Amino acid sequence: MSHLNTTTLKLTGTVIGAAALTGALFVGAPSTQAATVSLPPTHAGFDYQIGGAYTPPTGVKVVTRDHTASPAAGLYNICYVNAFQAQPGAEGEWASDLLLRDSAGKVVYDQDWGEALLDVGTDAKRQRIANQIGSQIDGCRDKGFQAVEPDNYDSYSRSGGRLTANNAQAFIKLLSARAHADGLAIAQKNTPELAGNRTANGLDFAVAEECGQYDECGDYTSAFGNNVIVIEYTNSGKSKACRGWGGTLSIVQRDVNVSPAGSSGYVRKTC
Repeated sequence: MSHLNTTTLKLTGTVIGAAALTGALFVGAPSTQAATVSLPPTHAGFDYQIGGAYTPPTGVKVVTRDHTASPAAGLYNICYVNAFQAQPGAEGEWASDLLLRDSAGKVVYDQDWGEALLDVGTDAKRQRIANQIGSQIDGCRDKGFQAVEPDNYDSYSRSGGRLTANNAQAFIKLLSARAHADGLAIAQKNTPELAGNRTANGLDFAVAEECGQYDECGDYTSAFGNNVIVIEYTNSGKSKACRGWGGTLSIVQRDVNVSPAGSSGYVRKTC
């Protein structure tokens, strides 16, 4: 996951706009039956476990885990998928033409994390990539997750102008349709500049890294109300987030590697 202003952890059809900010939401599905998705509770204890699953701390009601992990029993579970970039070293899992390339034919990478950008620049490629990511989303449904968090929505900003915000939004619409058809809510990850388009893009709630640190939390709440989950990675960021939003939003501070509890470097703090 990368924040537009800084570097943080990188691990690793019907489109609807969510009108409700809490509770259940009815969405159109490709079949004749409507699917129902449940949004995460607002201002709830949250833990970000994409670096490895562990027993959630007392008071946690919402947890995000990687799509390869199992959900936490009895909690609201969000499933992390790296949707716009390939995992480090996983270029071979993608058809060669689905990796974004520069004018010399070389793969374009997110240099901070060594991840190849996926080429969402044409409708045909978006459809193919969405089919592959959609299989991961289906897996989230099958495991019992309630929502999906597709990461690197903002990867177009690291593409050297080869991809656009419109490309990213066209792709996220495919993912939101797949998630809703699976009965899963879908989060907007970072990318505050596109938050105002959340209804058209079919996005139900927001997961925002360092919006306290960079004074962006209001960009998310203006679009998503209080259904915003905040992850900070510094003491100063947590302090700012808690001062401004601690009474309304779900806020947690984690170490930048999102280490499992008990491991070296593990940090978890709340307001």
